[in-house]
Amino acid sequence: MTKKPHRNGRGLFLGALLGAVVGALLGRAAGSALFGALLGAVVGAALLYRVNPGPWNRE
Repeated sequence: MTKKPHRNGRGLFLGALLGAVVGALLGRAAGSALFGALLGAVVGAALLYRVNPGPWNRE
């Protein structure tokens, strides 16, 4: 039986929030805060969902 990594919904939410804030700040400097926030939310959510897998001891 192989162990699959567990994914973390909290990491997905936190990544979307942090990514949106950082993306909005960077997007404002580049000219479009809304586009930066959307792009940052998608990238941040994807990163924290993969990087922060959650507890390994779940059954």
